[in-house]
Amino acid sequence: MNFFITSGIPFLVPILHTAKSFPSKAGANYDVITHSFKLRDVVNGGNGFMLVNESVEQETLSHNLRMTAELMDLMSSTSSVDHPVCQDCCESLLSTLENELEKVESDLRDYNVLRNKLRLEEKNRHSTVGRAEMNDMIKKLDEMKENEKDLLLELKRLQIEEEVADRELAELEKERDGLVSEEQRYLKEYAKYKQETLCLEDETRSVECQLRYAQTQLEKVRNTTVFSAAFHIWIANDFGVINGFRLGRLYEQPVEWWEINAAWGQTALLLSSMAAKRSFVFNKYKIVPYGNFSCIKIIDDNKTLNLYGSGSFRTGIFSDRSFDQGMVAFLDCLQQLKAEMERTDDLRLPHGIDKDKGRIDDGVGNWYSIK
Repeated sequence: MNFFITSGIPFLVPILHTAKSFPSKAGANYDVITHSFKLRDVVNGGNGFMLVNESVEQETLSHNLRMTAELMDLMSSTSSVDHPVCQDCCESLLSTLENELEKVESDLRDYNVLRNKLRLEEKNRHSTVGRAEMNDMIKKLDEMKENEKDLLLELKRLQIEEEVADRELAELEKERDGLVSEEQRYLKEYAKYKQETLCLEDETRSVECQLRYAQTQLEKVRNTTVFSAAFHIWIANDFGVINGFRLGRLYEQPVEWWEINAAWGQTALLLSSMAAKRSFVFNKYKIVPYGNFSCIKIIDDNKTLNLYGSGSFRTGIFSDRSFDQGMVAFLDCLQQLKAEMERTDDLRLPHGIDKDKGRIDDGVGNWYSIK
């Protein structure tokens, strides 16, 4: 085993064979074989020791020795060989390591030869197979280029179509905006016309209601003659009554002459009005309605026949004679109007008239004198 020799003041320390024989403290592998310390003769070249002068500071030597001892302990703890080793052991170890190194280098040469062989075979194999693949790839590349050209042309065509479509879309949107504005204007006009239509419909319904009411009233007027409204004729207690005046008298039921004269005045007015409505002119006579003093004029000799009586004994003879002639003339006028109405209106009155004798038929064959 190697050891340090110290005697007296000088110190004997081993000198490192090479500085890189020790592993770095930062390294993880301490199984690397390091060269042992060799004691070389520095001074005289033969004793392998170095004389350290006593002038070297004790502290520096102690520090170096302590560091060297720690390194040796570290190397001994990480390797199967204790450090420091002697020269014989180191040479034996180096010989063993050199043999192992030659073996490893031989194996490495064999592996390199095999690797080169495999690479050559792989290269030859790829060279034969790769040409066909390369040709296929070139062919596919050409096809893809052609497809790319076609696609570029198609893209250009689609871009042109897109531009055209965008222009058309812009025009359509503009047209749509115009149509929307037109639609809004039409809707406003429609609302206005609809309101006017509703108002007109209301007015039309109102006019229709007024028209129906007017038609109803017209029908009532048609069914109701003016003569029926103006001259109310009926029978009361065996007497003919016109507008409340009795026309005639009986012995058992005497009637005042003023009432009889008023009834004859209403009757003369009715006959004269009916003839005037039809624009009919009596032949030979003219009726003059004058209330209680109505009369009939003979046109040819301008003679007047009374349609009223007094009932007085003093004047009764002459006045009753004129009264009787006036009543006969009245029947003549009534007969003329009756004949005109039957001729033009196909109307037939129920009672017959004998103007010459002054009689009236009761409808069953009995004749009664008007005098």
